[in-house]
Amino acid sequence: MAKPVGPRCNLACRYCFYLDKAAQLPAGTPARMTEDVLRAYIRQVAAAADGPVVLAFQGGEPTLAGLEFYRRAAAIAQEMVPAREIQWVLQTNGVLLDDEWCRFLAEHRFLVGLSLDGPAWAHDAKRRTRSGEATHAEVVRALRRLQAHGVEFNVLTTVHAVNARRPLEVYRHLRELGVRYIQFIPIVERVADEAERAAGLAMGRPGAAPAGHARRTDWSVRPKDYGHFLVEVFDEWLRRDTERITLQIVESALAARLGTGATVCQFAPECGRSLIVETNGDVYACDHYVWPEYWRGNLLDTPLAEIVDSPEQMRFGREKAERLPWTCRTCEVLALCGGDCPKHRWLAAPDEPDRPRSVLCEAYRRFFNHAWPWLEHMAAEIRAGPPRVAAPAPSRGPPPAARNSPCPCGSSRKYKHCCGRRAR
Repeated sequence: MAKPVGPRCNLACRYCFYLDKAAQLPAGTPARMTEDVLRAYIRQVAAAADGPVVLAFQGGEPTLAGLEFYRRAAAIAQEMVPAREIQWVLQTNGVLLDDEWCRFLAEHRFLVGLSLDGPAWAHDAKRRTRSGEATHAEVVRALRRLQAHGVEFNVLTTVHAVNARRPLEVYRHLRELGVRYIQFIPIVERVADEAERAAGLAMGRPGAAPAGHARRTDWSVRPKDYGHFLVEVFDEWLRRDTERITLQIVESALAARLGTGATVCQFAPECGRSLIVETNGDVYACDHYVWPEYWRGNLLDTPLAEIVDSPEQMRFGREKAERLPWTCRTCEVLALCGGDCPKHRWLAAPDEPDRPRSVLCEAYRRFFNHAWPWLEHMAAEIRAGPPRVAAPAPSRGPPPAARNSPCPCGSSRKYKHCCGRRAR
């Protein structure tokens, strides 16, 4: 992904993990991506792509680069790869999206990721301007403009300490707005320890927390609440929305269950393929790892394909699996959660201090165990006929039990040894 304005943003979201990154970038890093870097980015992504050329822009707030920047990007892409399919992706807070922006996005068939945390009480709790003004109304106006212009968009909803305990209000608000694809992003940040604060950091760095400093920030979601949030939303979705709304976490788990691999790097066995290009062409291992030791080179000097497949980056990706603690290796939902994002792994066991587990372990074990019977049913249905993900209608009886519960068919056996076994 390219960061056309780096960490610059027109909002001051309380939980933004990228706020600390500005100080990590080299002195003299331009505020906006230069044209030579933009050209190199487009050319090198196209050269490395087997299929469609995916050009993704993120922030900070990428619309601060200005509409002319993206018009120029479109012209460069047309010049360099005129015969290739280009998939444009833009992740935005939506505040600057007027009709002119939306016409452009529609013309070039952008996929827009729009940040919206639910109703105003949830969204405005953490997503405000630098002067403290609420932004929910502006984001909803942007959503309506995207719909009016026929722009394909997803909603990215962060789940934090404020909205986590009211999942159905959050989900139903998005449904009422006509959202068709939802990605939930748990906010989990560690309080910086003394050494990190001395370095000017507000949040702890990725990795195992120092002894006595495994404390979440006050805006972070609690694992118990996040597990409850996912279960409540999933059950609501099953009851009425399987035909019209896609939940990314369900889509990823179902793909893993079908053997095609998780669709989200967070849940994949290994990672390391989602690198970040900063405004000066510097490339880092991951969006969450923009730190000097994770610098992988500069695309003006080394092609992206070489950077992605460099020994350092390949090792970074493999360590996600290699450093799994024993509790993860023996967990019944590992195939679905992949051990979670390494950035969330900062709870270390005394006997495995160099192999921390995810702070969200409790949440994912609850959700994936709860969803497992339905995932089995969906996978069986897809294998048996046309690609269609649908849950049984409520009139067909209660949902299947958890894997270790009595099977609802009345056989007196555990579900995993009865109907659950036949669904595999």
